[in-house]
Amino acid sequence: MTPFVEEAIEDYAFAHTRPEPDDLQALAERTAREMPDAQMLTGRVEGRLLKLIAALVRPRFVLEVGTFTGYSALSLAEGAPADARIVTCEIDPAAEAVARAAFAASPVGHKIEICMGPALETIAQLGQEIDLAFIDADKEHYPEYYEAILARTRRGGVLVLDNMLWSGEVVAPAGGIARTLDALNKTIAADRRVENVLLTVRDGVQLVRKL
Repeated sequence: MTPFVEEAIEDYAFAHTRPEPDDLQALAERTAREMPDAQMLTGRVEGRLLKLIAALVRPRFVLEVGTFTGYSALSLAEGAPADARIVTCEIDPAAEAVARAAFAASPVGHKIEICMGPALETIAQLGQEIDLAFIDADKEHYPEYYEAILARTRRGGVLVLDNMLWSGEVVAPAGGIARTLDALNKTIAADRRVENVLLTVRDGVQLVRKL
């Protein structure tokens, strides 16, 4: 991810967003030390956004596609009700190990269940409606994730899709991923099943509500 918002503005937003709890700060530090793709961590501003969305939606069931080291799942769990269930999908055992340790150390980690394996298979086997979903995984499959999750989301439910500006490349997409995300942004904006807003938070966040 290449930053496309001026660094001073990013720093200002970070400084004026309420800090995450100590366990999430520790997880961010561990991720930076141990993970080769540490820049994939959701981070404070987007993490606090996810917490706030969860607190507003009050979901009973949350689906996350792309656990990484668990920062976003814990942010969602922090905002979700005490009896919420969060299923998060991952394929990388190294990331899973860090996430499991983080969940075990967190006061809200008991809400979270990791499902290892292809996310589309997990989604196909879900036995309940989705109230809130966060998609932050392999970008080439975003269109499939969007359709599969939307079909299983209740009316009024919310989908959040990360990296939807792809370092600004969606404005004039030249590569495969930028084209995929640009096409999906166009699909969502024209989709009569939903209402949406594309936010310039971090690398671009699509916020979608099912009608």
